[in-house]
Amino acid sequence: MSEEAFRSLYRRLREQARDGTDPGRGALGHLTPERVVAAATEVRAGRTVSLAAPIETTPGPDNPQPASHRMTASAPGAADAPGLHFALDRFAMNVHGDADSHLDALCHVMYDGELYGGVPASSVTPDGAGALTSELVRDGIVGRGVLLDVPRLRGVPWLEPGDHVTADDLVAAEEAQGVTVGPGDLLFVRVGHRRRRRSLGPWNAAQQRAGLHPAAMAFLAERRVAALGSDGNNDTAPGAVAEVAFPVHVLAMNALGLHLMDYLNFEELLPVCEQLRRWHFLCVIAPLRFPAATGSPVNPIAVL
Repeated sequence: MSEEAFRSLYRRLREQARDGTDPGRGALGHLTPERVVAAATEVRAGRTVSLAAPIETTPGPDNPQPASHRMTASAPGAADAPGLHFALDRFAMNVHGDADSHLDALCHVMYDGELYGGVPASSVTPDGAGALTSELVRDGIVGRGVLLDVPRLRGVPWLEPGDHVTADDLVAAEEAQGVTVGPGDLLFVRVGHRRRRRSLGPWNAAQQRAGLHPAAMAFLAERRVAALGSDGNNDTAPGAVAEVAFPVHVLAMNALGLHLMDYLNFEELLPVCEQLRRWHFLCVIAPLRFPAATGSPVNPIAVL
């Protein structure tokens, strides 16, 4: 896709987003209270499944600065000593990496000097973001989740790095799985990143990964999707637009106001969906409350 075509798509989606979205909440405006209530009826089997990957503390080619976890108490021998003692620990991580599951706040992506809704990019300072932060979803995101499995559609275990998911793929996956993505849905697109990583070992995902083609974002805009998540980065690498490194991030977050979730894990959900023969479910997403943060580690829960 040329830069000119990308900018034309960006302008069209940005204009389209003004219809039915809340300037203060972005595409979450599609997720009305009535749709949350309807999503609760998705619970039939009473089964819960995490959509997050375990947080890693060991460096790797896709995670050179992993999360750190250290014990701060108790002292050696305290476990065998009489009386009351507490185990304490400390945790730190880079939120926006290529291994751990996380949610991107709308202030994460700056494009042409602006955030979503025309908010000046200067509102993000060295002390934190002043608008559209993860505090925007402090009450969580609760709605109907829909999983579209593109490798299943193509008859492969995973998509190879550099491969694109198109709008036609999404429509075909809907038909194959007997599900339709609708207004207010939380769309999850599987590319098989986690299965490939588990089978072949980690690689430099910043340079090579499967993801969505930028043109597929028109599908999400037309269906009025409320949030998007993938088991990869959502963006393909190498990217489809030479001049824009993360075109899906720009179109989703900056134009449409879609919160993104990167590097989720669908491998535990897949067998449950196959067993129950349905690919839609109640989904509960609860980011941490960091008032000035550009994102948060996240553990979405599918409830079937």
